[in-house]
Amino acid sequence: MSIKIYTSSRDLNGIRTACRLAAEVLDYIEPFVQPGITTGELDRLCHEYMTTVQGTIPAPLNYAPHGHKPFPNATCISLNDVVCHGIPGGKILKNGDMINLDVTVIKDGYYGDTSRMFFAGQPTIKAKRLSDIAFTCMWLGIEQVRPGAYLGDIGHAIQTFAEKSGCNVVREFCGHGIGRAFHENPQVLHYGQPGTLAQIRAGMIFTIEPMINAGRREIRSMPDGWTIRTKDRSLSAQWEHTLLVTDTGYEILTVSPNMPPPPDFVTRT
Repeated sequence: MSIKIYTSSRDLNGIRTACRLAAEVLDYIEPFVQPGITTGELDRLCHEYMTTVQGTIPAPLNYAPHGHKPFPNATCISLNDVVCHGIPGGKILKNGDMINLDVTVIKDGYYGDTSRMFFAGQPTIKAKRLSDIAFTCMWLGIEQVRPGAYLGDIGHAIQTFAEKSGCNVVREFCGHGIGRAFHENPQVLHYGQPGTLAQIRAGMIFTIEPMINAGRREIRSMPDGWTIRTKDRSLSAQWEHTLLVTDTGYEILTVSPNMPPPPDFVTRT
């Protein structure tokens, strides 16, 4: 497995810019996530903001990996029991709905990728708890990142906390390298054993984006070829940051003014 190591200031600054812009899309859309709006309208607003305000390209639009038909929208919007890759459309948000909004932008040939959980109106206690667990899982994974550690350390920290909390980690999807392409090596599993998989090196750039189910971990694919739901129809939540491995730890690249702050246990930023 060949893993790209980014060292040039041009590459690093380009990726930082793309990641910041991706996060700013989520800042922009947050006030619009209200009961009564459709997921398609949220996607339209994001698309318009990317193209007319930022001058970015939405990476998911017409993205077609092998075996898939082109993704039809600018963002992935995953509602309630949708794990990932939800296709925006005519679904009207109702009070209490939870959604993951996943944004990847391209700016000057560089990619930035991030996602957050949002609630339409007042969330249920169960939904808020699940979102908080997924958020903590992401940050526990991030806190393992430093040169000399292993990718398995990330997955182990995430899996341990999720299962201790009575939830389960989706195993069919993972974090990934990113920079000059949408998906690069390494694959970053959100489960596993410490001291396993590739050793982490300074200059790696990858996402950590655990998908945490309130019920069982099994999933099912929908006929549209993209949407993934929990098999038992339980709620699912996901948070995602892109980060750079530094000489001493990590740098979060998907930063923006309104991004949720890290939990109190985070020691390296």
